[in-house]
Amino acid sequence: MSVMRMDLADTGSPEGLVSLILKHEPNFRVPVPIEELALQLEIEEIAELETEGFEGGLITDSNRSCGIILVKRGVNQTRRRFTIGHELGHFLIANHVPDEDGRFLCSRQDLQTLSAKEGDRRAKMEVEANRFSSLILMPPPKLRECFRKQPSPSLEHVFQLAEEFQVSKEAMARAYADYHPESLAFIIVKDGKVGRIYHNRKRFPFITASRSKPVPQGSLFYRTNLRVGTPSEINERLPDLWIDVPRGQRAPTLSEQVCLQKNGYALIMLWHEECDEEQEEREDMTARDRWRAQQEKYQKG
Repeated sequence: MSVMRMDLADTGSPEGLVSLILKHEPNFRVPVPIEELALQLEIEEIAELETEGFEGGLITDSNRSCGIILVKRGVNQTRRRFTIGHELGHFLIANHVPDEDGRFLCSRQDLQTLSAKEGDRRAKMEVEANRFSSLILMPPPKLRECFRKQPSPSLEHVFQLAEEFQVSKEAMARAYADYHPESLAFIIVKDGKVGRIYHNRKRFPFITASRSKPVPQGSLFYRTNLRVGTPSEINERLPDLWIDVPRGQRAPTLSEQVCLQKNGYALIMLWHEECDEEQEEREDMTARDRWRAQQEKYQKG
């Protein structure tokens, strides 16, 4: 590797840091060598964390001249990789201030934090560290290469990419929803109830199913022939099972695919295909709107 800490001095955002790393490492292989990258960027050691109740940690000096990343003993490979990416994010983002002098300690909840309330600085730091970890482990340019090779979305493809990138299925589903050219949503189900929902809110309609409520009747989830670990076929469903269809408007096509998982979990993929009216509205975007959309896409990698 050739990237150095000094190469990253001009930015403090997760997106900016990852863009610069990719600029200096154009031949980054997949899975991303996150431990090698951390050591290259002046992390001295990746050690085991013995403190109960925490998944990861970072020990550094006041000048961030070097650091030690801590990872909970015994975690699986995908969690270990994400934790290292998270703590590396804390190390590289200059305005991240630890709870104690020179020491970050991060819980499992911290590593799942995706949004923060206004003024909650600590939660914002965790959100940014998680975003850095996701972006560096699943670089958007690498994902787009995969989507060009296999343009039709499916849970099988999500699982394949999760294995290739060495990330969890849930983490890949989240990135898949953000960067796939199709309009997709993923629902995490636990014991028959809706849990976390991942979708690109600019493209996918509002999902009406409420968190902690049962999966809507009519979903493929209730098929009796589903097998744990084997995705169902992709079938069209009534769109109002999951999204709000305004009265008087032509309903879009909504397809669904389900995969039951262990311990009462399941993953549902929703595929929203625009009706003619939505396509016409998108084509009527002004030149300024198109320019803004292109700029946002560029900034995200």
